[in-house]
Amino acid sequence: MNFYVTFGTPEYLAKTAAEHTDENMLLMQNEDKGILLHESESDSLFKEPKKYEVLDGVGDFKTGSYAVLNNIPVTDEGRPLFEQRFKERARMIENEPGFAAIRVLRPVQDDTYVILTLWDKEESFKNWQQSQSYAKAHKKRGTSEGVDQKPIFPRPSYVTTYQVVKEH
Repeated sequence: MNFYVTFGTPEYLAKTAAEHTDENMLLMQNEDKGILLHESESDSLFKEPKKYEVLDGVGDFKTGSYAVLNNIPVTDEGRPLFEQRFKERARMIENEPGFAAIRVLRPVQDDTYVILTLWDKEESFKNWQQSQSYAKAHKKRGTSEGVDQKPIFPRPSYVTTYQVVKEH
């Protein structure tokens, strides 16, 4: 499965989404920018998208209202280790109240993976961060077994959040 991301003004992106209602797209925005996601087996409809391959995906991302994108730069040498970590993930997030979808996205043109989770609301995401399933999913973090202790990250990761724009 292919996954494409493009950025722009919410108005421009809403127009693009409205022209392609038969496509699996999701329009989101935060205080800084708009973002349009497109999940498809075919090529992108965007002129200059960021392209990803879906390594793992559960849920229908169109049902979420709050999106969290964990952007994680990984060295070429570290890709197999990083991807293995997500193939072996605990899969407990799917049972959390308010969870809508997850996509683990491998970059095609750069080094930054994206772990996209969608929730019914921000509060559900924050509740998950305080849950035992979150603690279990991240139990190796900071230990010698944790992937975060390996020299595979060229830069720090960062998180972006968005509200889903339901009408376009």
